[in-house]
Amino acid sequence: MPARPAPAMRDGLLDASAMTEEVLGLVRCESPSDDLVAVARSAAAVDDLGARLLGRRAERIEIDGVTHLRWRFGTTPRVLLLGHHDTVWPIGSLTAHPAEVRDGRLTGPGSFDMKAGIVMAFHAIAALPSPDGVSLLITGDEEPGSATSRALIEDEARGCAAALVLEAAGPGGALKTERKGVSRYEVHVRGRAAHAGLEPERGVNATLELAHQVQTVAGIGAPEIGTTVTMTRAEAGTTSNTVPARGRFAVDVRATSAAEQQRVHAEIGALAAHLPGAAVEVIGGVNRPPLDLRSSRALFARISRIADQVGLGPLRSVAVGGASDGNFTAGVGTPTLDGLGAVGGGAHADDEHVLVSELAPRARLLSALVAELLAEGGAETGTAADRAEPGGRIGRA
Repeated sequence: MPARPAPAMRDGLLDASAMTEEVLGLVRCESPSDDLVAVARSAAAVDDLGARLLGRRAERIEIDGVTHLRWRFGTTPRVLLLGHHDTVWPIGSLTAHPAEVRDGRLTGPGSFDMKAGIVMAFHAIAALPSPDGVSLLITGDEEPGSATSRALIEDEARGCAAALVLEAAGPGGALKTERKGVSRYEVHVRGRAAHAGLEPERGVNATLELAHQVQTVAGIGAPEIGTTVTMTRAEAGTTSNTVPARGRFAVDVRATSAAEQQRVHAEIGALAAHLPGAAVEVIGGVNRPPLDLRSSRALFARISRIADQVGLGPLRSVAVGGASDGNFTAGVGTPTLDGLGAVGGGAHADDEHVLVSELAPRARLLSALVAELLAEGGAETGTAADRAEPGGRIGRA
């Protein structure tokens, strides 16, 4: 293997200018999840940057046309760094949202979620005394649900002492110590068509049945304990003068525990038709398990101590409703800490941005955490302080 180049440094610190240019380069290579050609092109750009910073090319893993990248160092991976290079932004978004830096804010589609995190991971690994024991996995389909990469992620996480997720940080740079689990459903209703003017009484109105089902499903949520059940897309009928024969609506479920996911799953699965002659079918289920505090507590305590020692503390933590691939790593029992990527805001929004001043300090902090995990042999054990509740919680978002 060729010698691994040292990361760009200024006065002993990672060079934020170099990191900024690298993030801009990745952002300018647009990569909407549903455009597999664009995702492959983005994977090539990420691989080129990784080859330059890490001294080797990635293993390219293509599953159902989606390109994922994996770097493994040493014989036995102990610490998994995890990210994705696909975005929610369609090709051409750079026109209205150019990749640029103004007043210390780096903007552009996918900059915050999460191409900056990829660059930070590269620099964190390159700054290690030795990367042996590190696995870096950058997937290409996280945004639509990781259909092709889930098994890859879970297999890579099993047996690791820690999974460190380079998704963007929470508000104010908070690390993400809890994520809700996600379930997704489609409720299909079937009625019977008839002419709306001549003989509507012969029909079974699927739109009316759909309305009954929406009201029933809305009552399944338990927001007082963090369980949200949200109806999203809905459709019914064919023409304006026909009693609708079919309809459907989508349901998004977020829950803080696997038990709540199963309760909601059972109740949605038990839906029954209200109208005589109508029928109901439910498709879907649990998509991602929760990432709970038991998985992240020791890692958060560890990185908080490191941050205090190097003058980057105090760190804060946050619980969020959004899911990531960290849900999968936690789901297989691997200690997981999320939100280790860019500090900024506006994920998936017009004001998406990264704070340039935070790129190098956060990459150094990540590198120090990885180095300690590799040297000390894992994150699953900890002191009494490690097992305490994370400090500085700023609530759910």
